[in-house]
Amino acid sequence: MSDRISYHKIAPNSATALLAQKKYIDSCSIDPKLRYLVELRVSQINGCVYCCDKHSQEARSVGETQQRLDCLPAWRDCAFFDEREKAALDWAESLTYISKTGAPDETYNALHNHFSEIEIVDLTHIIAMMNLWNRLAVAFRMPVAPRKVKND
Repeated sequence: MSDRISYHKIAPNSATALLAQKKYIDSCSIDPKLRYLVELRVSQINGCVYCCDKHSQEARSVGETQQRLDCLPAWRDCAFFDEREKAALDWAESLTYISKTGAPDETYNALHNHFSEIEIVDLTHIIAMMNLWNRLAVAFRMPVAPRKVKND
């Protein structure tokens, strides 16, 4: 259990605002399966154990395979991620490492081959919000309880 601040209890208005954005994302143009892959990849990069646990469970709940989840850190070398997914994951990594990448035109332009403008905006919101959630969870050490069901 964390001995750090419970941010959602200390600043409930902030938490309410974040949940309003989550509500938008829950109904946005991006398919949940792709959304959870992107959220999981961002969380892996940021080392957020709470979000890795949460989004891997969500991904499995919408039919994602364990093999694809296991290989997600090496998605560039996996034949079982399609070009649309690869474009989204590349954008996610680029924005998560934005201080190093600067969100290059090449990565942004590749999105237009697979996503509409609203999908690009929605995907970018998902990535930005995941980075925010990760920073809160890591900063305040959101605890993760072991699951009771083996291999879940």
